[in-house]
Amino acid sequence: MNDDAQLIDEALAGHSDAFGQLVLKYQDRLFNTVVHVVGHAEDARDIVQEALVQALIKLDTFKRQSAFYTWLYRIAFNVAITHRRRKRPAVSLDRAREIGAMEPLDDEDGPAEALDRKECCRQVREAIAQLGEEHRAVLVLREIDGCCYETIAGILDLPVGTVRSRLHRARLQLREELKEVLANEGIRD
Repeated sequence: MNDDAQLIDEALAGHSDAFGQLVLKYQDRLFNTVVHVVGHAEDARDIVQEALVQALIKLDTFKRQSAFYTWLYRIAFNVAITHRRRKRPAVSLDRAREIGAMEPLDDEDGPAEALDRKECCRQVREAIAQLGEEHRAVLVLREIDGCCYETIAGILDLPVGTVRSRLHRARLQLREELKEVLANEGIRD
């Protein structure tokens, strides 16, 4: 029996510490994915918290046909979609630094290189935020969270072919959004 299955069994038996361990195991990863999807750290925190509460309440409905984190991500994405429909938030470009952690800077980078890298990260985040909800979710899960196509299909409840198609379109849209950045960096299409 894997660790998640054992923790789920213990949580279902009434041991709240077991669910707490699942939360500790997945909350950061879930937050990092959701923040890229919704584009705002405060909203992501609320969504992750609500998703974890829903997961606890619905834990007895988990059929174990997929991995626990796939099920948990599915709940979080549903909460995020509901949240976006209710709120229709605008992405604040001034708060782009909240969308995710900056990549660590190379020790040999000087101030100019560090500033260039920071600006490039900001532009990529802005470009991702411009994608439609369905394309952004697939792109974030694949490129940022590193999920395989089958996992993404399970999380978003889509056929694998649709995941591949949306990812292809998302990459094309992102490339279009980033043309100016690529041109400034001397990279050709």
